[in-house]
Amino acid sequence: LLGQILDHWFESEPLKATLATDAVIGAMASPHTPGSGYVLLHHVMGELEGRRGAWGYVAGGMGALSHAIAQAATARGAHIFAEKAVCHVLLGRAGEARGVVLQDGTKVRSKLVLSNASPQITFLELIPQEQLPKDFVQRIRQLDTRSPVTKINVAVDRLPSFLAAPNARDGQPLPHHQCSIHLNCEGTQLLHQAFTEAAHGHPSSRPMIELCIPSVLDPGLAPPGCHVVSLFTQYTPSVLAGGRCWDEQARNAYADTVFDCIEDYAPGFKASVIGRDILLPPDLERIFGLPGGNIFHGGMSLDQLYFARPVPSYSGYRSPVPGLYLCGSGAHPGGGVMGAAGRNAAQVAVKDFRHL
Repeated sequence: LLGQILDHWFESEPLKATLATDAVIGAMASPHTPGSGYVLLHHVMGELEGRRGAWGYVAGGMGALSHAIAQAATARGAHIFAEKAVCHVLLGRAGEARGVVLQDGTKVRSKLVLSNASPQITFLELIPQEQLPKDFVQRIRQLDTRSPVTKINVAVDRLPSFLAAPNARDGQPLPHHQCSIHLNCEGTQLLHQAFTEAAHGHPSSRPMIELCIPSVLDPGLAPPGCHVVSLFTQYTPSVLAGGRCWDEQARNAYADTVFDCIEDYAPGFKASVIGRDILLPPDLERIFGLPGGNIFHGGMSLDQLYFARPVPSYSGYRSPVPGLYLCGSGAHPGGGVMGAAGRNAAQVAVKDFRHL
């Protein structure tokens, strides 16, 4: 349990709760859920510019990272086709991967196919079910993809001024504006209560909020004097109590709750808002192909990690379809902006390719 780990090392409840947020990020779990300690480890195991456990902003926004990877690939001779949806994986007579078929009917032939889509999309939508072992399909269907995450992107006409550290008169950014700001995290019990509400189908009445202002370090993201605020919030169930789906009223009511909470810490925040974009779990699934809206393509629980990710006997990036590899967040070691799953899968694919 994460709580036991934090209690062993720390005394301050606000500090423990702030660290606990990284143990439940993207997880329909509370700090008291068994295995939550691993999720914290997962978020601090790496390093940035030699600093262990550090995180940073990508200049130009997260899309700039994808662009950098694309540039590196094309420099090595890769051809990239954007906005070309894959309809299904092309199979040979023996059931091996032989390329992909695009939605416009174009066939792209290849001896190997690597998919960084979720296991659900890869094996339940892009491969005919009769080509896969029944027990494998059943395990993929049974993966826990519950997600508590609602992302809210906000445009503001001035920096938030927090009661705990008011802005200077000149309105210039202060050190805390450059960091990840955690709200509603005065105690781990608050996080547990927020989880409990969502587990019963109700959006958290006092949501966990991670607030970042990337435009402080990357001014090109917003006009002069204005800023972009990124809100990573929990907990919101994919389906509301009674089986109700999210409608515009429920969507805006939750966002208003989040904004009311921020207002308590930074009076004037709501008046500074120019616009907001609300992405609930169903939106994250529809727009980005995240099953259940899960940012990790599936829960990072102990039963879905290591040798069991995505399912036992297929944790080595290979799949029941010869020549088809899984290289996204649904593969070991899971989600996060680390590239480990892709690198590992590429090494396995290259090794196999030499024997084809």
